Amino acid sequence: MSLPLVIINPESAAGGTREAWPKIASDLATHFGSFTPKFTRHPGDGSELAASAARKGTKLIIACGGDGTISEVANGILSAGSDTELGILPSGTGGDFRKTIGIPARSSDAARILRDGQPRLIDVGRITFTRDDGEQESRYFLGVASFGMSADVIARVKQGGPDWLPAKGPKWLTGRVSFGAAMLQTALRMEPTRVILQIDDDQPRHLTVANLCVANARYFGGGMKIAPDAKLSDGKFDVISIGDLGAARILGNAPRLYVGAHLGMAGVGHMLAGKIIARPIEDQRIEIEVDGEIPGLLPATFQILPKALRVRCPRAS
Repeated sequence: MSLPLVIINPESAAGGTREAWPKIASDLATHFGSFTPKFTRHPGDGSELAASAARKGTKLIIACGGDGTISEVANGILSAGSDTELGILPSGTGGDFRKTIGIPARSSDAARILRDGQPRLIDVGRITFTRDDGEQESRYFLGVASFGMSADVIARVKQGGPDWLPAKGPKWLTGRVSFGAAMLQTALRMEPTRVILQIDDDQPRHLTVANLCVANARYFGGGMKIAPDAKLSDGKFDVISIGDLGAARILGNAPRLYVGAHLGMAGVGHMLAGKIIARPIEDQRIEIEVDGEIPGLLPATFQILPKALRVRCPRAS
């Protein structure tokens, strides 16, 4: 039987995972056991490594990195069509998906869950979107897919934090500050997003939003509890729309997003759906964000795949 495979993205956490790996590896060996490590070399490599290992029969593949790395590895497992289990060893800026399933940030604690946890079948999202060259592409997502100001926020975060933010510091602090600064810049410059939206078999309708999230999990954007009621095994997305509220109201209510207290606000919509189709009303270029990455544009179709992936989770108490 092959050893569990650990796929490490050394560039996650703004390159911090490369420096932290010796400590992470030591914690994993101490609290989990033997494993085979492989480092990603370029974007998309995590998916390729995971798919190859899954096809060869590896039973547990562990993603070491942030939400983007976890998503890549999950895509590889799912594309292989295997029942390989996904494990999570956090080392990234956001850490949104791990929060939904209760994986702690410390590598020693996460390693114990990899050792003592139990598999859980979770729902997965599949999105078919438009690439820059006009061709369509499909991929899977575990957390949240969105469009509107969130895509611009993610793009700003990936360009680097503000100049006054220290290059070195606690991941939870630098990540939160980077997302907060990007949100402020985006809110002050944003234009409303106008789309035609179809939910399941309902009639398409015109919608103007600041942001719209198709959520499988609860968190996105560096710790925002955007879908506080989302469940990973109910066979439904939580669709959260934030209307064109203006910069002042969005920024003034930002703390409510982090604690999940925004659903009762005027201008915030919440519905459940298994399939969503979104396209621009005009020729507006609308980028989409998927698990913290910007892979393409609207038009796009989002579809839930019930209980499609096995994930190593904390054992139920």
